[in-house]
Amino acid sequence: MNREMLMLVDAISREKSVDRDVVFGAVEAALASATKKLHGGEVDIRVTVDRDTGEYETFRRWHVVPDEAGLQIPDAEILLFEAKEQIADIEVDDHIEEGIESVPIGRIGAQAAKQVILQKIRDAEREQLLNDFLSRGDKVMVGTVKRLDKGDIIVESGRIEGRLKRSEMIAKENLRSGDRVRAFIAGIDTLARGPQIMLSRSAPGFMVELFAQEVPEIEQGLLEIKSCARDSGSRAKIAVVSHDKRVDPIGTCVGVRGSRVTAVTNELAGERVDIVLWSEDPAQFVIGALAPANVQSIMVDEEKHAMDVVVDEENLAIAIGRGGQNVRLASELTGWRINIMTAEESAAKQAEESGSIRKLFVEKLDVDEEVADILIGEGFTSLEEVAYVPLQELLDIEGFDEDTVSELRNRAKDAVLTMEIAREEKVDEVSQDLRDLEGLNADLIAKLADGGVHTRDDLADLAVDELVEMTGVDEAQAKALIMKAREHWFNA
Repeated sequence: MNREMLMLVDAISREKSVDRDVVFGAVEAALASATKKLHGGEVDIRVTVDRDTGEYETFRRWHVVPDEAGLQIPDAEILLFEAKEQIADIEVDDHIEEGIESVPIGRIGAQAAKQVILQKIRDAEREQLLNDFLSRGDKVMVGTVKRLDKGDIIVESGRIEGRLKRSEMIAKENLRSGDRVRAFIAGIDTLARGPQIMLSRSAPGFMVELFAQEVPEIEQGLLEIKSCARDSGSRAKIAVVSHDKRVDPIGTCVGVRGSRVTAVTNELAGERVDIVLWSEDPAQFVIGALAPANVQSIMVDEEKHAMDVVVDEENLAIAIGRGGQNVRLASELTGWRINIMTAEESAAKQAEESGSIRKLFVEKLDVDEEVADILIGEGFTSLEEVAYVPLQELLDIEGFDEDTVSELRNRAKDAVLTMEIAREEKVDEVSQDLRDLEGLNADLIAKLADGGVHTRDDLADLAVDELVEMTGVDEAQAKALIMKAREHWFNA
């Protein structure tokens, strides 16, 4: 019987082009499964087969768990103090094994054993095919629509299959069985029972790869696509930069008579592409990303990672775009929150901000409005700046002597210290579970306390726009914080 086992293993290994150890592993799993059924319960069984003789041994195993944890699976666990009575130096998470009588292969039940072995072989084949495919380093999968599966499309490329979910298809795109299709390899789901390669035709990465295929200069390193934002099937923006002064990045991506960009557009069901020149200067980058709108002026807020962009009435609709599409794509492309406004709205906002800063300086520095306006005119926007900027910057202000500057700095430092103590007191009012929430810092916690948010449930009850207004974080961060605060609801 042992010789027959070895012959069977060799035959399957050759037929399926699978390593002998994989087949032996399948045989061991089949024997262990049969032995477990004979013993009943949740026993842990290990079988080892000698690769040369075909002889095999069977062991029953117990997992060593801490004494305080107790036994969750009595048939397969043993407490540490009991295990130490058998093996003095054993530790938690080790195993104790005891040899038991092996089940004869003839008693296994040929059908059950065959199913286990074949399933292991199929899994091994599948894993080998996947590894071979991934080793090629392809980022785009080219294949044929094989079938539909619950609204998703299964794409076949040789012996490999990928899953293109409905949510990852281009809007209004209608793919049918037998259609040739290209899709971006968005990820690998090793736990999936069906195809493990997850595909996407709506991901920004797909457009990047299409341009890389159409524009040789990208592969040569002369051009680089820095970022991409898409409203799949409708409109997209890509930011490009040239690493060679002789190469025009936008013209190169467009191609002769638009041939290159047209090829990408045709692949993406007519999706219109704006090609933007990337810049290290964030303001200049945003101005380019908002094209074709003309920008009058731009104000950058580094702290909030946001920009106020001023356009005239004629360009307002163009800058925003239909349904906010243009400004939304520009924001995704640049990574900055963009606020579009007219000159009148900008002036009103600046007046409001200047008023609040003026009030702060008058109250905390105990100065009149004239001195406050001088500080504002010189670009000071906070007490910290007055307290800690280099001394010479204040001395350079016309009308400020050393005594005035010294007094202003001392008052500013005292005010900052007082406000910091007040903020810490507010933080102390916040519950510990909210303070421990991942993603929150002392500044955000203080802002939440100012808004009457003192517990995790208070934060969980907020709407995204409420949190954005209260703390100044962007929508993505606000959404992440609220979902994090709600986690304990779902766990409960």
